[in-house]
Amino acid sequence: MSTQPDLLYSEEEVALRAAVRDLLTDHCAPADVITRTESDTPHDLALWKLLADGMGLAGLLVPEAQGGQGASAREAAVVLEELGRAVAPVPYLTSAVVATEALLACADEELLGRLASGRTIGALAVGLHLAPDAAFATVRAENGTLHGELTGIADAAVADVLLVPADDGGLYAVTADAVTVTPQVALDLTRPLATVTLAGTAGRRVGDAGPAVRRALRAAAGLLASEQLGVADWALTETVRYLKERKQFNRPVGGFQALKHRLAQLWLEVVHLRAAARAAADALATGEDTDVTVAVAQAYAAPVAVRATEEAVQLHGGIGMTWEHPAHLHLKRAKADSLAYGTAGAHRSALAELVDLQGP
Repeated sequence: MSTQPDLLYSEEEVALRAAVRDLLTDHCAPADVITRTESDTPHDLALWKLLADGMGLAGLLVPEAQGGQGASAREAAVVLEELGRAVAPVPYLTSAVVATEALLACADEELLGRLASGRTIGALAVGLHLAPDAAFATVRAENGTLHGELTGIADAAVADVLLVPADDGGLYAVTADAVTVTPQVALDLTRPLATVTLAGTAGRRVGDAGPAVRRALRAAAGLLASEQLGVADWALTETVRYLKERKQFNRPVGGFQALKHRLAQLWLEVVHLRAAARAAADALATGEDTDVTVAVAQAYAAPVAVRATEEAVQLHGGIGMTWEHPAHLHLKRAKADSLAYGTAGAHRSALAELVDLQGP
């Protein structure tokens, strides 16, 4: 018997949100993020250390017996909301969610403990664009070594360990020093992509690739909705604040009825997105109707986040088009997220099959 999802935030989740937001306010200023995107080191490893070491957030999804916090997807979702709001250039989604979920499917306790501590950063060597049920590329396993090339790997440049799927059905842990990581041009400079090349690289088999990749990508798609919620909520909040202050014809711009209607519609969409994202996090935490709820959240999240950030750029007027204003960071993250872990269309197609409502 299924139970109703709990869409409200618990007291612990509210406290976690406040703590993460305070940390990001102090250590992740928009100007600093923009400066990083123009450098050769877009990732903020000092901020990652504060989140992982100082707050223990890297191990939220890992049981306490294996060195983690023993929390659930609900708490991870709260963290991702705040990281999305700040467009924080840290490998939380890729290491603390995707790589961690893959290892939980494999039950590799030693490597899992290292990721939970945050001192080791992991990345699943599967393209960022892939939906949970999509076929994924593999490398060739030959005489105990791995050969091949994998593209579109998020945060590979900062990973210490890569989890690489091979054609023998295994998932192999490979140290980053043993592979060649070549940066790719990415729209979202705060989550860089790379090509990973393996040429006779040694790897340690940690489990079966199929179930591990599917579990990891499903969790990623479900929790990405919370990141998209954070991005959209920032866009709405900042736009409302700006339109209250900006004046034309000696009155606040936000007082014009046409803009009020646009903001009211956007507010409704963000509220609906919050419900969808919370439902996905709760489903991942409880195991209730997970596939359906994740597909619904992702089908809805991408268009809302993109529209919210587009409205933010437009309604900020001239200043919204400048490189110095953070609106472009949020727009790029929203656009990149709309392709990550399956497009909205891919999730709608998956949802149609899950509920047996296929089109003609």
